[in-house]
Amino acid sequence: MKVVFLEDVYGVAKGGDVKEVKNGFARNYLIPQNLAVPASHDALLRVTSLAEKADNERVKIMSDMQELADSINGSEISIEMRSGSNGRLYGSVNTALIAAELSKTSEREIDRKFISINDPIRELGEFEIGIRLHPEVNASIKLSVVSEDAPEEPIEIQSEDTSEPTDSIESEPIHSSTENSDDLENESTELVEEDQSESA
Repeated sequence: MKVVFLEDVYGVAKGGDVKEVKNGFARNYLIPQNLAVPASHDALLRVTSLAEKADNERVKIMSDMQELADSINGSEISIEMRSGSNGRLYGSVNTALIAAELSKTSEREIDRKFISINDPIRELGEFEIGIRLHPEVNASIKLSVVSEDAPEEPIEIQSEDTSEPTDSIESEPIHSSTENSDDLENESTELVEEDQSESA
């Protein structure tokens, strides 16, 4: 079937192109998605305007995707997963999880189809993830897959110095009973001497 493409279909045609495609592809995908229409006389008259519209839309999309790539390129995200003692995950990190976390941190909607990983991630660690936003626009991010049970920050335990007193109040020195008795004897002697001097 010959169709006129209303907009770009990556890897197939650009907006305004007139191409022959398989009947099933046209009827089941292109036409229902409003990506193309049968190449009727009226549709062929619109080819020039459709091509111009597609060119303008292409420039806008490229600009938006480049802006997004610049904002997320080199960024870091973290995903918590349950794991065993050997670091293997109970489950896996797939493109949907990565896209959801990246959308949250970037505050932009990231489609899972933009995430480029060969296989789901099934172990803890750090990974470089490619982001293909457009055939001509790419970025990369750093993904950390951490255990749900892992503490966010290491806890520093300080050893106590047992040589220092634990209370802030200094204790009074304890005098021995011998020292107390000596003080009393000295005071008594001084009083006797004063009395004798007054009598004289």
